Amino acid sequence: MQKKAISQYEKMTKTPVPRLILTLSVPSVISMLINNIYNLVDTAFVGRLGTSASGAVGVVFGFMAILQAFGFMFGQGCGSILSRALGRQDRESASVHASVGFYGATLCGILIMAVGFMCLDDFVMALGSTETIAPFAKTYISYILAAAPFMCGSLALNNILRYEGKAALGMVGLMTGAVLNMIGDPILMFRMDMGIAGAGLATAVSQVISWGILLFMFLSGKTETKLSLPKAIHAGPSVLWNIMATGFPSLLRQGLNSLTTVLLNSQCAIHGDAAVAGMSIVSRIIFFAFSAALGIGQGFQPVSAFNYGAGRYSRIRKGYRFTLLVSEGIIMVVCAVLIVFSGNLISLFREDPEVIAVGTRALRLQASATLLLPVCMTTEMLFQSTGKKLGASFLSALRSGLLFIPLLLLLSYFRGLSGIQEAQPLSLILALPVTVPFAVIFFRKLPKEDKQDIVKMS
Repeated sequence: MQKKAISQYEKMTKTPVPRLILTLSVPSVISMLINNIYNLVDTAFVGRLGTSASGAVGVVFGFMAILQAFGFMFGQGCGSILSRALGRQDRESASVHASVGFYGATLCGILIMAVGFMCLDDFVMALGSTETIAPFAKTYISYILAAAPFMCGSLALNNILRYEGKAALGMVGLMTGAVLNMIGDPILMFRMDMGIAGAGLATAVSQVISWGILLFMFLSGKTETKLSLPKAIHAGPSVLWNIMATGFPSLLRQGLNSLTTVLLNSQCAIHGDAAVAGMSIVSRIIFFAFSAALGIGQGFQPVSAFNYGAGRYSRIRKGYRFTLLVSEGIIMVVCAVLIVFSGNLISLFREDPEVIAVGTRALRLQASATLLLPVCMTTEMLFQSTGKKLGASFLSALRSGLLFIPLLLLLSYFRGLSGIQEAQPLSLILALPVTVPFAVIFFRKLPKEDKQDIVKMS
């Protein structure tokens, strides 16, 4: 175990930064692409049931963002802390934080499940359903609620693995679940004639299987951190608070994403089911397009956190520059494709002229503005991975909520559906000039010399 820990420490602090980030990114990119392919396939299958069913996918997507908010809060919160602890070679502290993060996420999932089932009818309407979408959304979301504890737990486990520098282990669990989901969708929905209930059941079952595989990685000794319920119980409120405070930017970002999805659905609902369905499809396509660049950023996070704990500050600078350049290059290529083939892409999911018209304009606008997103993303990840809680929280809230929500409400009021399509791109454009100074100030304050170099000089 000691040799394994030393080997991992050497890997994280001495492997050339570009190679290390790419090594850690590849499993994250593959996992996200497979998971997003599932999301797109699921959207396409459900779209065959009608426009209202297609709109229900967008409603449930908003709920899943709530689960992701809490899963990421605990997962990224404990991940950032444990990675810095491993950088200091403090494995006991790392295991305590991993345990609290996992069990905290699972408990949140149980609470969300209980509240959701108690208020199911009001819940689906609050998420932005129309009267015609609500029956489909209620059926679909019931299965997602049943799997909520497993989904939150899986998100925590995957983030712990990523921050340990073992994203490949997380990839196995996530990919297995996503592939099973894609296989299960057509079988349950059409062969077994379950309709949208089949889509929900396939998702729930695949999430439970993913959870089991990810948990096995810890129980089989493949990780440096160990999960322990007694450790989690006796850790004390200060550990829980530190995890939640460090992960709060993730909760804020994902929570605001959920809120904005609900607001978006509600504003679109005024213009009919076609508007809800069209914007829902655009959201899925954009997230898929950005997933590769986001995967590169996720490869940067453990490098940043681990080396910050180890005092290897020069590696953080190199990692930030490399992540920014690579993710921007990916986005440029992908967004060019989205802009050129926007109409064709929308029609793959729903051959409804109204849906295609709404989605095409929105996709072109969002793809153009997404070219600015890597700067915001990389800076947010930099602040969270190094434990800069306040800055990370502000940057997370900026793009997802502080700018987008008022823009959505104002533009939808003055420009109707056109304003709804324009709100997200404009929020990205306005976020950039605010984000850049944060990165500049961070690197000015970061020590110029690595910790071991400072010790040698003294």
